Amino acid sequence: MNNLLAKLIGDKKDWKRMEARAAALPGDYRTVYGEMKSYMWLFATGNGKDVIEVLRAVLAEFESAADAGKPVLDVTGPDVAAYCDARLPRPVTYLDKARADLNRRIATKI
Repeated sequence: MNNLLAKLIGDKKDWKRMEARAAALPGDYRTVYGEMKSYMWLFATGNGKDVIEVLRAVLAEFESAADAGKPVLDVTGPDVAAYCDARLPRPVTYLDKARADLNRRIATKI
C-alpha cells in the first residue's frame, strides 16, 4: 500500500512539474501545447501514462525550439493534429490481431 501511495504522489508531483514547465512556455507554444494535450487525452489508454510520455517528449521539444527562437508551427507543421497522431501510440486493432494470428498459423505449418 505504501508503494502505491508513494507512486501516486510521485506521479502527481511529476505532472505538476510538467504543467509548470508548460506554463513557462512562450504564449504560442503554451496555446498549442494546451490544445494538443486536450486532443491527446481523447486517445489515452488505461491510466494515461502513454499520453503523459508523449506530452513529456513534446514539452522538451517545445522548450528547445522556443529557446532557439523557432515559431511553434515550424516545429509541428500547419497540421497540428497530424503531428499529434504521429506521436500517439497506435492501439492494437482487430485487424492487427487477425494478421498476427494468420502469420503465426502459417509459420507453425510451414
